Amino acid sequence: MGRLLFESAAADGRLHAQEWRMMVTIYGNSVSGNCHKLRLLCEQLDREYRWIETDNTRGATHTPEFLAKNPNGKVPIIEMDDGRILAESNAILFYLAEGTSFLPDDAWQRAQTLSWMFFEQYSHEPYIAVARFIRGWTEVDSPRRAELPKCLDRGHAALAVMERHLAAVHWFSGAEYGIADIALFAYTHCAGDGGFDLARYPRVSDWLERVRATPRFVPMPAVSGEVAARFAIPI
Repeated sequence: MGRLLFESAAADGRLHAQEWRMMVTIYGNSVSGNCHKLRLLCEQLDREYRWIETDNTRGATHTPEFLAKNPNGKVPIIEMDDGRILAESNAILFYLAEGTSFLPDDAWQRAQTLSWMFFEQYSHEPYIAVARFIRGWTEVDSPRRAELPKCLDRGHAALAVMERHLAAVHWFSGAEYGIADIALFAYTHCAGDGGFDLARYPRVSDWLERVRATPRFVPMPAVSGEVAARFAIPI
């Protein structure tokens, strides 16, 4: 479906078919929500891609080779066959979704989509994703554990905003499922890892199930046993 929509858009002159045919290489950590966004979209677009596992928690993003690709030292990035490189997960989603049903054509709806994607990176990910990282990838006696109360407070505020939005609509990308939903799904679905009780947000929980029911959906891989054991430790 995604491939057909993209090719139709290319035929209309909005995109070049050669962009679609070009191989995309994704450097990403499979258990990172920001990286999983790209895998999910590529799978749902039925777009061919190459995945290079890059464990940022073990220094893989700070090697000279990686820093030559992204001086910011973060995943995900994509590399095209012609050598172009793009960083920042939501910018990559926007690029990959151009000309498909995952990104609306209407200017207002596109702006609304971007609004939720900015919300995800500014008001959601810094608290919900960070709480997950602290609980799963730092030691129990880490001083970073002192950040958890603030993360929980502000993360719950973000989830409450989402809950209110979903009182009137089914999606964050406009009338249909799209990249704003993918962006927000990435860390919302595993918010429990960071200590958030999603049972408090029934509309958000229903939306998560709608995302999981979309065609060609793929789940995020399971974390290691060591990380899972840390998640099980009470806050």
